[in-house]
Amino acid sequence: MNKILTRFMSPLMAHLDLLGLWLGLLSLRLLLGWDFFESGLEKWHGENWFAEIQDRFPFPFNLVPPEVSWQLATWFELLGGVALVLGLATRFFSVSLIVLTVVAIASVHWPASWSSFAELMQGYGFTDKGMGNFKLPVLFIGMFLPLVFMGPGRLSLDYWLRRKWLPPYFSVSLRSLV
Repeated sequence: MNKILTRFMSPLMAHLDLLGLWLGLLSLRLLLGWDFFESGLEKWHGENWFAEIQDRFPFPFNLVPPEVSWQLATWFELLGGVALVLGLATRFFSVSLIVLTVVAIASVHWPASWSSFAELMQGYGFTDKGMGNFKLPVLFIGMFLPLVFMGPGRLSLDYWLRRKWLPPYFSVSLRSLV
């Protein structure tokens, strides 16, 4: 029974692994790209409220004028969102949007005050009841990590450009590393 199960499961898992390189990473890019693009559009059409919270920005971001921070956040969200959907400069924009998300957690989503880990974890939620709401941004960071470490996947401009312009020895497979 074990040999029969292995005989059928091994090819199935190999196919799912390959499918993940095409669709799994694409789904992360589409979800993150759309959400960050929407956030950029809100900033584009909204009013700059960064001056109200600049003192909560972590160093060195608190040194940047709020008008500059607002423009940087807006454009990184807009361009980064489009780039993620296309799979272009995926690792660069993933790291950039992780940094932007960490700043957002520290300045907007983190609880105003807490004295214990239990109080801090009350802010790990989707609604703000006076204890912060940093669950969604933390989930975004977790979704970005596969894009940083694995790349954009095969349905991406990065993959196509890499195959077209970089020599084959730049494409290292995981099997060659093991």
